[in-house]
Amino acid sequence: MYAERVLSGMRPTGSLHLGHYHGVLKNWVKLQHEYPCLFFVADWHALTTQYDDPRGIERSSRDMVIDWLAAGVDPSQATIFVQSQVPEHAELHLLLSMMTPLGWLERVPTYKDQQEKLSTKDLTTYGFLGYPLLMSADILIYRADKVPVGEDQIPHVEFTRELARRFNHMYGREPGFEEKAKEAVKKLGSKKARLYEDLRKRFQERGDAEAVERAHALLEEVQNLSHADRERLFGYLEGSGKMILVEPGYLLTEESKMPGLDGQKMSKSYGNTITLREDAASVTQKVRRMPTDPARVRRTDAGDPERCPVWQLHQVYSDDACREWVGQGCRSAGIGCLDCKQPVIDGILKEQAPMRERAQLYLDDPTLVRNIIADGNERARKLAQETMRDVREAMGLDYS
Repeated sequence: MYAERVLSGMRPTGSLHLGHYHGVLKNWVKLQHEYPCLFFVADWHALTTQYDDPRGIERSSRDMVIDWLAAGVDPSQATIFVQSQVPEHAELHLLLSMMTPLGWLERVPTYKDQQEKLSTKDLTTYGFLGYPLLMSADILIYRADKVPVGEDQIPHVEFTRELARRFNHMYGREPGFEEKAKEAVKKLGSKKARLYEDLRKRFQERGDAEAVERAHALLEEVQNLSHADRERLFGYLEGSGKMILVEPGYLLTEESKMPGLDGQKMSKSYGNTITLREDAASVTQKVRRMPTDPARVRRTDAGDPERCPVWQLHQVYSDDACREWVGQGCRSAGIGCLDCKQPVIDGILKEQAPMRERAQLYLDDPTLVRNIIADGNERARKLAQETMRDVREAMGLDYS
């Protein structure tokens, strides 16, 4: 059994916008107080589509981490690191590629979708075909059992689960597993060994789920077991082999409800964004220039809030009383469009104020960001090295 652990990452694409905050970062801030979390900069993933021009990835990575910190991700609560600085990701990706059927990669739904969306790029590369496998290595290297994803990313988690099952089936039955498990039972001490065997028998003969829970608790209490012996006993208990890679589950996150300045989903590709730390004058200007209900040609014309992109921002930033005032004022022409936009401007600036304040600390002293990333890289690598020791041993590649 492994500890609960959340893993999530982002490609470095430059400054993040409010859609990223409402769709991902607010959830990260919440999760960091509930679970051990690892959040990483997926700079190798950026290369799958930016392989021909990787300049700027490093700068974008630093800017993105500052945005994470500005949004409230706390390096004392979560591990923040850069994918390429933990080379074990690449090693596990390579080893998994040796036993991953090609058809599994070709059937990942986003493979053809992304090729169509990015039709101007040559994506007939192994890197692009294999990016779901690299994504799986990212998850499996930390034995993360919880991955926050949107509904469209669930197939990636299912793919990773299949990979973990295939790997464990192929390599989890180490030579002499049962004999090694029996030796590990003896290390529990006579009293606990008898209890373990009784609980194991109750589960395997009668399917007693409570017996499994009690046996798990028993093994967690024992301090003198090696990591390998502990995993053998968990597998022996349930009649399986030694679990090497953990099958991850997913934490389904709602799609961001943050609309862009034109009413579409906020996205850089639409040119309708407000960045997390955009200055107040720019935010004010952008919102004031937003299109409104085309029926309101003159100030005295009545409008329909449902046809106005600004109304969508009121759903995010205004309370019920304000929305009622806006709705009534718009339909009766009692207020003008600039009147309607002001509460949205105020709401955005209020949300951004603590972000700008937190970010300024790191902008004033860039070494703070470098140190946070270096510390996170070190912590992440220790976890990754632990997994790779077990992987190499299971595959017969441990030459120590």
